[in-house]
Amino acid sequence: MTEEPGQRKDLTVARLQRRLADFAAARAWQPYHTPKNLVAALSVEASELVEIFQWLTPEESARVMEDPGTAHRVTDEVADVLAYLLQLCEVLGIDALAALDAKIDRNEERFPASGKE
Repeated sequence: MTEEPGQRKDLTVARLQRRLADFAAARAWQPYHTPKNLVAALSVEASELVEIFQWLTPEESARVMEDPGTAHRVTDEVADVLAYLLQLCEVLGIDALAALDAKIDRNEERFPASGKE
């Protein structure tokens, strides 16, 4: 089976965090990767993602990936958001997958499927 670019089988959160840390270290960026700065950068990148969808109708937003140029922009902004989030988790010692799993557990308790509160 041929792998598409960006579709490598060996991708894990830990490996991506290591690549991001190595990338920053090679450029001596660690002093700038404080939690405050990473959160600010995350917010900026999330806003850039919002900007793509800002004036679209719900129907247009559902079809956003059909246009190759827009799809590329969306994909890049999603990658930027994820990169900053993973870097923030690395700096703060948060296991992103465990945090999400625990949050889903809490949400399942708070919002039961039966609609009971």
